[in-house]
Amino acid sequence: MYPALAVLQALTGNVEVLWVGAQGGMESTLVQRAGIPFETIPAAGLHGVGLKRLPRNLALLLRGIIASRRIISSFKPDAILFTGGYIAFPMAVAARGIPTLLYVPDIEPGLALKIIARYASCIAVSAAESRDYFTKKEKVFVSGYPTRPELANWNQASARKQFNLLDNVPVLLIFGGSKGARSINYAVLDHLPDLLNIAQVIHISGELDWPVVDAKRKELTGEQSARYHAFPYLHEEMGAALASADLVISRSGASTLGEFPLHALAAILVPYPYAWRYQNVNAQHLASRGAAVVLEDSQLESQLVATIQRLLENPIQLKAMRTAMQSLSHPQAAALIGQRLFSLARERR
Repeated sequence: MYPALAVLQALTGNVEVLWVGAQGGMESTLVQRAGIPFETIPAAGLHGVGLKRLPRNLALLLRGIIASRRIISSFKPDAILFTGGYIAFPMAVAARGIPTLLYVPDIEPGLALKIIARYASCIAVSAAESRDYFTKKEKVFVSGYPTRPELANWNQASARKQFNLLDNVPVLLIFGGSKGARSINYAVLDHLPDLLNIAQVIHISGELDWPVVDAKRKELTGEQSARYHAFPYLHEEMGAALASADLVISRSGASTLGEFPLHALAAILVPYPYAWRYQNVNAQHLASRGAAVVLEDSQLESQLVATIQRLLENPIQLKAMRTAMQSLSHPQAAALIGQRLFSLARERR
């Protein structure tokens, strides 16, 4: 979702846009918050679905294709950008004959994106390693991960001022993604006094765990409370959170490939263990380049504090990780994808 928003923000000139997404969830709220017209289609995944759910999901996909054809007939797009998984499949089927650009955010694409790639006119990827997952490599170009321009509006000084942070105490950012990460949240809360002894903490918990996090926050002493800055979610201030930190602990979704390099932010990555392997692939990609340390979800309780302390007490390693992370940054990714979209639209016209 955020890569597509970044591309739309990078488009210049008189452009008419329609966002087609899933029914319900955060997507509609955030897209409409950005002032972008929004429509929904029914869709459901097929990969890993049990036999009981398969007929229902197939029916949803068929309905999604019909709805997509209706939207295309009404809106008449000159080009289409795909960034999603199974939600994009009905539109990809319905859009035959229209130039399409597929953006693949993770290093390894999921099954839905591999199928959509067969329909795409061209394919943008976050890193060169992603080329290996596609048969028609001539359609693939490396754009990098598109980041929203507002994320870059902060430097460390202005960001730390935003959160009333001290300059002489390390800043630790804990972030589980838009929906949060329960195992990370609970491991942090279990060891919160120890963490606050060695760092100031910005903790973005997600909405689901916010009541528990907020209750824990209210139990802290005055000195601890001054070092702990907890939020259920951040919008405009997310750039400040990234810019202020010396180290981040997070899952390893696709955004880690763009947002952490943008701010040269050293990372401890905890891949989500109950999903397909793409988070592990992302984490190993960054770790193999010296930009991150990978911690298994099962190791959180026993090794989280020690790993954080080891890194914060080793400024040479931390600096090397930041340098390695910054080398992976592609600040012009959104503009590059936007330019390619314009080229596709002009060719059609």
